[in-house]
Amino acid sequence: MNDNKSFANFLHKYYDNYLELDPLAATYAGDSRFNHLFPNSISAEYKERAKTFYQNTLNKLTTFDKNLLNETDQTSHEVLQWECEIALEGLSFSRELTPIDQMWSTNLVVGQLACGASAQPFKSPKDYDNWLMRVDGYIAWCNTAIENMRKGMDIGFVLPKVLIKKVIPQFAALSKGNVEDHLFYKPVKMLPDDFPESDKIRIKAAYTDMVAEKIIPINKKLADFFENEYLPAGRETAGFDAYEKGAEMYQYSIKKYTSTVDLNANDIYELGLKEVARLRSEMEKVKNEIGFEGDLKAFFDFVRNKKELMPFTEPQQIIDNYNAIHERMLPQLDKLFDKRPKSPFEVRRTEEFREKSASAEYSLGSIDGTRPGVFYIPIPDATKHNIYSDEDLFLHEAIPGHHYQLSLQQENKNLPAIRKIIWYSAYGEGWALYCESLGKELGLYTDPYQYFGMLGAEMHRAIRLVVDPALHTKGWTREDAIKYSVENQADPLDIIESEIERYMANPGQALSYKIGQIKMLELRAFAEKEMGENFDVKEFHNIVLEPGCIPLKVLERKIKNWVAASNAVAS
Repeated sequence: MNDNKSFANFLHKYYDNYLELDPLAATYAGDSRFNHLFPNSISAEYKERAKTFYQNTLNKLTTFDKNLLNETDQTSHEVLQWECEIALEGLSFSRELTPIDQMWSTNLVVGQLACGASAQPFKSPKDYDNWLMRVDGYIAWCNTAIENMRKGMDIGFVLPKVLIKKVIPQFAALSKGNVEDHLFYKPVKMLPDDFPESDKIRIKAAYTDMVAEKIIPINKKLADFFENEYLPAGRETAGFDAYEKGAEMYQYSIKKYTSTVDLNANDIYELGLKEVARLRSEMEKVKNEIGFEGDLKAFFDFVRNKKELMPFTEPQQIIDNYNAIHERMLPQLDKLFDKRPKSPFEVRRTEEFREKSASAEYSLGSIDGTRPGVFYIPIPDATKHNIYSDEDLFLHEAIPGHHYQLSLQQENKNLPAIRKIIWYSAYGEGWALYCESLGKELGLYTDPYQYFGMLGAEMHRAIRLVVDPALHTKGWTREDAIKYSVENQADPLDIIESEIERYMANPGQALSYKIGQIKMLELRAFAEKEMGENFDVKEFHNIVLEPGCIPLKVLERKIKNWVAASNAVAS
């Protein structure tokens, strides 16, 4: 079984089985077949099912001779092997004992789906019924989460207290109030006019019951559990080194999120120190250009608190500002890109129930284009929103960052279905951070504060290379990490605190940005040097974006092959 047709059939079957294993991924991909299912992904039964799935896939992969496949399928073979191996390694750890945190966990995803403005569709009576069934699965997940956390309490495998305190109000907010005002009732307020009256009556009654009898009680149960049981058992330490297998877990996180096996925690820590020093030097130049007298730390405080950089009073003004940035850069995009996604795009405020603990983020649109790609921006207080890094943030989270990369990947007809939804953080976040460096080429960063915002954002990612491994392998406390961050960046203290807690909740993920960006900048510099006047930046971007998310080592091979082939033609 070495022909490409057999391999294509294998990939198609893998895709279907993968979506059935992870029906939420199917919903986000716009595949409605499993919209009624909710995976109890933290149960022992599910873990065994996942292990069997990935091991069987690996076994099947060995029956294909990669050298006899075409280039796209060879890449798919490499990607699938990595996917299965990294999943199996991850399943060997007991992360299901800490299934809920303040930023990354499944309950927050469910809250987004419940509002009716995200990936879960509410266009037909069947859609409304699917969500009711999915909620039942979510309730089972919540009860398993409590059981797992109690098991974790017995062996000291628990979250830090500071993170637990941030979770309590999230559940508390959904555990009270009028049913008609509840987040999970919002789809009822969006009932299409053309629904039969009998369906409207039935759905309204069912959703009223669902919110009153299931959602409010389970959120109260979780809020009470976190406050009365889990918080007293929480740990004072910040990092994975508090756990028995903490070192192995953190090394796995590095491998998973950087898509490399060549780096360890100390390598990354030392690289971070070098990058922080380099960026401090660049920041000094901007400080001097502005004419600020004082040291860099004082300049950070000046930028954080400069009233002229906080001009807004209403959330909509902030949304409008991001749309204006988009309009300013539109004329320049053709100079760097000859491929643009068809998927629509918009900027939205992050939902109120989660925005106090949320970061700005991008949510991919559906494959069929009916759901746009969305740049979510949290605005807990519009009067405190500092605009000095808005241009940079838009380049990263929106255009040409995540919106271009993810949408083009999804729209690429040459990719098998599984590679349209796959995600490698070092590639995806590396691309987005690389895009921040394109600001001047796109007509932005003409204001020194905005350019300083770009340096500050890159510094933010460089700091992660220091504090993330320090938190998890060098005994740093949350306060140590906050202090180091405050000394080296201009972000407000509340943002810095939220970021440090993010690294505590999901170790290793924050490393992917800078590791990926460094690789992409290296590859562009290599191509420019080797190709000279034949270098075409638009074609370079095509080569980077064409395969979608892939491990960094595969990307490097593709770029070097392109350079060699282009030079051979030119000569």
